[in-house]
Amino acid sequence: MLTTVFSAAAILALQASASPIKQRWAYEKYFDLQGHRGGRGEAVESTLPAFAWGLLAGVTTLEMDVGLTKDGVPIVWHDEVIDKTKCKDSAPAFANDTMYPYVGKNVANLTLAQIKTLDCGSLRIDGFPRAEVYPGTKLSTLDEMFDFVQCATSDPVLFNIESKINPDVTNQTRSPADFVAAMGKVFVGRGADVVDRITHQSFDWRALVLSKAQYPTLRTAALCDDTTLYRNPTATTTGNLTVHGTGPSNWLAGIDIDSLQGATVGERVARAAKSIKADILSPVGSAAYASVVQDVSLPGYIPFVNQSMVDTAHSLGMEVVPWTVDRKNNIEYLLALGVDGIISDYPSDVRILLERRGKYLAPKANEERVMGCLKKLVQVTKEGLPTRGY
Repeated sequence: MLTTVFSAAAILALQASASPIKQRWAYEKYFDLQGHRGGRGEAVESTLPAFAWGLLAGVTTLEMDVGLTKDGVPIVWHDEVIDKTKCKDSAPAFANDTMYPYVGKNVANLTLAQIKTLDCGSLRIDGFPRAEVYPGTKLSTLDEMFDFVQCATSDPVLFNIESKINPDVTNQTRSPADFVAAMGKVFVGRGADVVDRITHQSFDWRALVLSKAQYPTLRTAALCDDTTLYRNPTATTTGNLTVHGTGPSNWLAGIDIDSLQGATVGERVARAAKSIKADILSPVGSAAYASVVQDVSLPGYIPFVNQSMVDTAHSLGMEVVPWTVDRKNNIEYLLALGVDGIISDYPSDVRILLERRGKYLAPKANEERVMGCLKKLVQVTKEGLPTRGY
C-alpha cells in the first residue's frame, strides 16, 4: 500500500522548486482552451494520440483523468472500470491469470501489467463518430504522458489532472490519500518546470484539501455539478437543483452548501470552493442535470453556471473553467458570462469559435515533431497499428 503522507523533504522540494519557476504564466496569458481527455471527439480518449491531437489543435491545457492501479501506479484513464465500449482484451498478463479478461474490471483491482495488455485505441464509441482511432494503443502511465508531451513540444503547455475518486461508493477506487501520495510523487519527479504547470482537479474535494495541505503551491480546481452539491435524496436517486436531499455532501468534503452565504446556488458554490482554497472553480457548463434540454437556446434550459457564480468566484480570486462544453450556443453563453476557459471534446472546432471572438490563443504544435514523438513513444499490442489513425 502507498504511504498516505509524503516525506517532509519531498514536500519542501515541491514547494521550493515550484515557486521561482512560474512556467505557467507563459501560458496563462492565453484563453484557457482545454482538450477534454485530450480531445475525445477528435481521437480516442485518454491516449497519447488524443493528447497529440490536442497539441496540434493548440490547446492551452491538456485535460485528463488519473486512476490508481492495484499496485499504486497513476494511469491516464477516466472510468472507474475498463469499459467494454472503449477497450478490448488482447491476452492475459501471465498464464492462468484468474482476473482475465480484464475488460469490465475496476482499475483499482488490476495491476499495471494487466492494464498494459489492453487495446484501448481500436473502438470508436457511439457518441463520437468522427474520432480518429489508433488500433492497438495501450493506456499510458502519468509519467509516460509527461514524457510524450516533453518530447512533442517545447512550449510550456498546462496540465489539468483529475483524480478519479468516488466518495459515495468508496470501494470502487483507491482512497484520496493514496491518490495524492501517488500523484504527488510523480509531480515532484518531473521537476519544477512541470510542477508549476499542473492543476489537480477532482469532484472529490477531500483530495483537493489533502493536496493543498501537503503541496500548498500546487493549484487545485474544484469540479462540481448539481449531482455533487447535495446529498442524494435516496440511495438510488441522484440529486439535482430541483430534487435533492439536505445536509453535507460526500463530494464536497463534508460541506453543507446551503449553510454558506449567498442568495443563489452559484454564489454558494463559489464560496464553498474558496473555503477549500481552490484556485479554480470548474462547474458543469453544458447544462444543469435538472435541465430537460441541453442547449441554452431551447425552452426549459436550466444552466448550472450563471452570472452570480462567475462574479462571486472572480471576486474571491478564483478562475472559472466550465466542463465539458461542445455546443456553440452554450459556449457563447459562457463567454458572455466572462468565464476564463472552456473544456471541450472538440478543441479544434472550439478554437475557430474563439478566434472569431478575438480570444488570445496558444500556438499550435509542430505536426512533424508531435507525430514523430507519438511514433516513438506510443505503446501498442502485437496486433496494433502504431500512429496510424483513421
